[in-house]
Amino acid sequence: MSRTVQCAYLKKEAPAMAFQLYPGELGKRIFNEISQEAWKLWQSKQTMLINEHKLNMMDADHRAMLEQQMVGFLFEGKEVQIDGYVPQQK
Repeated sequence: MSRTVQCAYLKKEAPAMAFQLYPGELGKRIFNEISQEAWKLWQSKQTMLINEHKLNMMDADHRAMLEQQMVGFLFEGKEVQIDGYVPQQK
């Protein structure tokens, strides 16, 4: 039986991640409060942010900015703003 969490992003019970994907206390919080589905949504936003802003993951300032965007997206309901991106209409 797979583990589930009350997902802070989706606001519902959903399948949890199999293991902690992010380090530290924030990683523990993500593991305990974010579902697989929400994490996949974040990963696509993260990829767009890295590409759009040409982020260098070796740069501490770039990593801090990305982490701030991640917390806002996953826990605070903030949408990631990416210049020129228009979501597909369903």
